[in-house]
Parts: sequence; structure tokens; C-alpha cells
Amino acid sequence: MAGSSATLHESPEALGSEAIERHRAIVSIMEELEAIDWYDQRAIASGDDELRAVIEHNRDDEKEHAAMALEWLRRRDPFLDEQLRKYLFTEGSIAAKEDEAAVDDDAGSGSLGIGDLRSEVTL
Repeated sequence: MAGSSATLHESPEALGSEAIERHRAIVSIMEELEAIDWYDQRAIASGDDELRAVIEHNRDDEKEHAAMALEWLRRRDPFLDEQLRKYLFTEGSIAAKEDEAAVDDDAGSGSLGIGDLRSEVTL
């Protein structure tokens, strides 16, 4: 594995092929997102409408590539799948959605959801 092996933090032998394939996908997603950002900035800065249209088309192709690689990764990572299903295509505040998820996690863990009873309450 040439190129992206330089970004591995552990030896390829210790990681195994599945981890390396996931790494490839993650690096690809990172590169696609970076390309989206670059094309977006170029499109915004361009003073030529026709060139802007070409650059926007290229940017949107990168979005397709990022989505495809993310889907490949989602199919191989059950926890990522769970998180994407929890947050993608939802309405309202994302932070509130996270708070709801934390309450749901507490409810499923046997917690009564009443917080830490040891803290002092001031009136």
C-alpha cells in the first residue's frame, strides 16, 4: 500500500486488511470533502458564470464520491451506521437530537434519568 500507508498510525501487519480497507475509505472521504471545499471556494470567488458552473459541477461530483465512500464505510461499521441513522435526515436542532439520544441511552441503561443525586441543590 503506497500513498495512504504513510498516514497509518500502526503497522499494517498489526492492523490487518479490514482495518486498512476502512482506512482507505476514511482517507478517501477526507480527500473528497477537502476537494468539495476547494471547488466551493473557487466557485464562489469566480467572476465568470460559465467557469463557475463548471467548477460547481466538479464540486458536486466530489459530493457523490464522498457519499459513495461513506456508504461503503457505513455498511462495515455498525456503530457508524447507528450514528448516521440517528442524525442524518432529521429535522430540528442537531444538538437537541444528541440530547434526546443521551436520555434514550440513559433509559436503556437502567438509569432513572434523574441525574446525580449527590450534587447540592441551592434554593
